[in-house]
Amino acid sequence: MPATDLPFLIEAAEKAGDIASQYSGPNAKRWDKPDGAGPVTEADLAVDAYLLETLMAQRPNYGWLSEETEDNTERCQKSCVFIVDPIDGTRSFAEGSRTWAHSIAVAQDGEVTAAVVYLPQRELMFVAAKGEGARCNGEPISVSQRNGLTGASILATKNNLDPMHWRNGDVPAIERAHRPSLAYRLARVAQGHYDAMLTLRPSWEWDIAAGDLLIREAGGISTTRSGEALKFNNLIPQLDGVIAANPTLHKNLHQQLKPV
Repeated sequence: MPATDLPFLIEAAEKAGDIASQYSGPNAKRWDKPDGAGPVTEADLAVDAYLLETLMAQRPNYGWLSEETEDNTERCQKSCVFIVDPIDGTRSFAEGSRTWAHSIAVAQDGEVTAAVVYLPQRELMFVAAKGEGARCNGEPISVSQRNGLTGASILATKNNLDPMHWRNGDVPAIERAHRPSLAYRLARVAQGHYDAMLTLRPSWEWDIAAGDLLIREAGGISTTRSGEALKFNNLIPQLDGVIAANPTLHKNLHQQLKPV
């Protein structure tokens, strides 16, 4: 139900921004998760608690998947599920940066149908609903139309450009950039500010679900690194990397990558 889900996702994201912004990133209490899973702050937990209560009150028959909530595989029996990252870019938040996002999505039968990526301290609200296009701050957005790899601006970490990942070790002559939040990277590509986004390591669903719909509704394609469609609400909520771009550039990127 993307048309009816999106308005309350937007409202919840705005309130989440108010909650998170009450905390001063460097002064917020912080813990390290077990097994090197990264940091979490009291702001992450406060936002997660708010979103869990608020969104599930709106749709009590939906499942719930969040980075900061202990997973319950009963969600896999649900047709619809919320997929949430309370603060995507926690390290950035904890350092006092403004570049972190709330990522909120609804997936139905494995496909994202409504999505919000909100950066409250940058005043950027990216939204999309299936079949209704993607917008930023109310204005329609679309992916870049650049087709060639040479000189293309691609959001990726340095290790993605290791020759081991590319056919014959031939790394394309791209212009690499980076943003700490995967959701924000996908949103910026959907907006056309960058030509593509690439991550080759396993990626958690909550980091990419909302951005996946933004890309698709902005005229692009997002797949795993092997070119398979992104399917969500898996028993193990990870996907094998992400490639996102307009259809032609996506094809060129995928063809240059070494098969896995």
